[in-house]
Amino acid sequence: MAGSIAESSLTVAAMDDVVTLEQEPQAATAAPQLRTILLTDICDSTTLVEQLGDSGTAQFFREHDRLVLRLQQQWRGRLIDRSDGLLLLFERPIDGLGFALDYGRGLDEIGKLRHLKVRTRAGLHVGEVLTWRNSDEAVRLGAKPVEVEGLAKPIAARLMSIARPGQVLMSAVAEPLAHRAARELGERGQHMIWKSHGVWQFKGVVERQQIFEVGEPGVAPLRAPPNSPKAWRDIPLWRRPAMLAAEAALVAAVTVGGWFATRPPPAIAFNERDWVVVGDLRNLTGDTRLDDSLEQAFRISLEQSRFVNVLSDLKVRDSLARMRLDPETLVDRGLAAQIAQRDGARAVIVPTVSEVGGRLRFSVEVIDPYTQTTVYAHVADGKGEESVLASIDQVTGALRADLGEAVVQIDKDSRPLPEVTTGNLDALRAYALAQEAYANHRFTESLQLYRRATQLDPEFALAWIGQVRSHYAVENAPAAVEPMRKAQTLRKHLPSREAMYLDAWAAKFDDPATTASKWVELARLYPDFMPAQGNAATWLYKDNQFKAALEHALAAAVPQNPLAGQEFDSVGRAQLGLERYAEAEAAFRRSNEMTGSSMRRLVSTAAARGDLEAAARYAKSLDPANAYSYIEQTSLAVDRSDWTAAREASRQALATLDNPDGLAGRYLRLPVAVVDMLAGDRKAAARQAGRTADIAIQALEAAGGFNADAEEDAALALASALVALRSGDRDVAKRVIAALDEHDALMRTPALSELRVVLRAAVDRRNGRAREAVTALEPLLVGGERYQTRVELMEAYARDGRLEEAVEQARWLQRRRGLAYVELECGHCLQALNVADSRLAVRREAQLLEELGRSKDAQARKDAFGSVWPGFDEKAYLRR
Repeated sequence: MAGSIAESSLTVAAMDDVVTLEQEPQAATAAPQLRTILLTDICDSTTLVEQLGDSGTAQFFREHDRLVLRLQQQWRGRLIDRSDGLLLLFERPIDGLGFALDYGRGLDEIGKLRHLKVRTRAGLHVGEVLTWRNSDEAVRLGAKPVEVEGLAKPIAARLMSIARPGQVLMSAVAEPLAHRAARELGERGQHMIWKSHGVWQFKGVVERQQIFEVGEPGVAPLRAPPNSPKAWRDIPLWRRPAMLAAEAALVAAVTVGGWFATRPPPAIAFNERDWVVVGDLRNLTGDTRLDDSLEQAFRISLEQSRFVNVLSDLKVRDSLARMRLDPETLVDRGLAAQIAQRDGARAVIVPTVSEVGGRLRFSVEVIDPYTQTTVYAHVADGKGEESVLASIDQVTGALRADLGEAVVQIDKDSRPLPEVTTGNLDALRAYALAQEAYANHRFTESLQLYRRATQLDPEFALAWIGQVRSHYAVENAPAAVEPMRKAQTLRKHLPSREAMYLDAWAAKFDDPATTASKWVELARLYPDFMPAQGNAATWLYKDNQFKAALEHALAAAVPQNPLAGQEFDSVGRAQLGLERYAEAEAAFRRSNEMTGSSMRRLVSTAAARGDLEAAARYAKSLDPANAYSYIEQTSLAVDRSDWTAAREASRQALATLDNPDGLAGRYLRLPVAVVDMLAGDRKAAARQAGRTADIAIQALEAAGGFNADAEEDAALALASALVALRSGDRDVAKRVIAALDEHDALMRTPALSELRVVLRAAVDRRNGRAREAVTALEPLLVGGERYQTRVELMEAYARDGRLEEAVEQARWLQRRRGLAYVELECGHCLQALNVADSRLAVRREAQLLEELGRSKDAQARKDAFGSVWPGFDEKAYLRR
């Protein structure tokens, strides 16, 4: 006892630092939080040190630490501890999984530079943890800054400890959450294998744990981990070796006897929405007219299936290019199998047409892509060329039954090929060539061939739809009206999917308010029909429904979609509208790598997050021949308060156009008016905005109210009236409101309805009816409202004396700069005004705070405004 007291006294006298630590209370422990916990370890790290030596090891771990820091930022992880292994916390399991996979790959690359094989193991679990921060003194003396405890930590440690080199093990809590979000890992997420390793018992943990492995084929072991003293497989009695031997003998006897009795044919088990690759038609007749015609007819018939999806011609050619083969290479059995393995397709289907005993025979084989063995085969014979389409019907009906569809469902969805397509083989050949031209973006050629097909057979419904698609591809929507009307008269000839596809396009002409809902309905009924997913994302994005748009865009941005690059652009737009700048930039970069057409959005993303220098660097890569690229250049110049550059860019956009009287020319007039207004020339701005509104209304009336551009012209008229009103001209607003009141069906479109309310509220406020303006605007705040709705509501609150609420609106406008840049109405015609208002909101907040008597806060916001918009002339603005 005395010794202990003396030792304690010595400690107190000689170790003041320790006394400080003992006397300093710990930070209050927070309530348990649900977190993803990841533990990793470098395998055979001692051997690594021996091979590299001290200096080489130090250099290795410097590179290792840089890798960890980069992946932390990429996957939003928090590093808690580091030695030979890592302990990290994440908000979501998919982030922890992404880190683990990239960490293993990154260390492997670092090792290869040193001719070493560096492998890691990882354990991932989701559970409640307690975290607390150590004192500064404790950290100075070697303690970790943050401590983590909880049952989740030892469970993750057990998973990591039994993992094989290169293996990522997950708990049953983490696996479904990560699996559901696997699309966020991009293309590799589509190819990863998720494997269960059964139920395990962990030492010290009462509950049994189910273990899962996730990994990339050829990289991960994908084998059950070995037992250890602290973790072992929980095997029931009936699965232990002795019992298994007896069971195996019994099963073998029954199986052999059953096989000899029944000998079932081999089969592939299909799931709903599996993909198949259709190989090129083998034409053994010598009649070349049958080549493309019959292959296209077979595809059309097979695509009626609700059970499987056919990999498109464009995607097949893209896969051939990635295999460094000529895109026109004949896709035979072996090559189709390779493509199926690359793109995750379940089966290969090879059609053949031949002449046997004077009869024309059509047959198909369903092939396992991994073994290249035939698992199904169907044949139909007929007399003469006129019989071959009926033979295709017969074969595809039998084939679809084998693919998993009930006979009643086939009967419901399938129509005879001569009715669905055409009985004219020459028309069918023209259609097949048109499809090929369209897939290769030769839209003028595809339009000519689709027209040829309808000349040969005016009842060929799919060829009329092809003309609609070709016109839209070259942004000539008004020309699509006539073929679409013809296709509508033939709607009964279409399979259900194509009929719904036609209805969704027709809604844009006839009832724009229902367009988004029709695309969403089609996407839900046919979740792997990529055009439906992509168009659903586009129309939801137009309505500022960014979360819903993101869901559909992600569903379309998959390897099987030949337009995946375009869909990554939609993903980025939705993320930018949600102010998720890092995710938006990553999606736009991915899109730009694939299509080269997302540089405008990269400018917007950098500017929205406040990095105007990065935005300017991106802007240098914009195509000067693309008139639309000047929209972002104008907005960026406004963001920098560079009025000279803004005026030059807004006018250059119009000068670039070949047809300034078209829809693009109408769009691009309004940014000119916005810049004139901001730069101080209100009279010029009012004239330009008024002229733009009148042109838009004239275009709308000339087309009889309903046309492909009606929605855009109405939005342009409303936006122009707003700009004219802010420039001092109230007559434009009156004219526009009166003209659009004649188009009730068109004005039911959500965006147009909202913009009309905003315009009327702006007029009411200027006429002294601020309270009426507030009453009209507040019901619009249901999520997805337009940026200018909030601008007008801020001013209406201020005029009505509700200054605190006006301040909140000013702050909302400052936060939502991503929305200011990405919002789509009349081709981003209000983008420059939105961007200016995001800056002016800082100044408006200062004014409102001054009126509330909060002078100190007001001065801080004035100083902030001076730094974000240094080119703004306060005195000149007040004079105006």
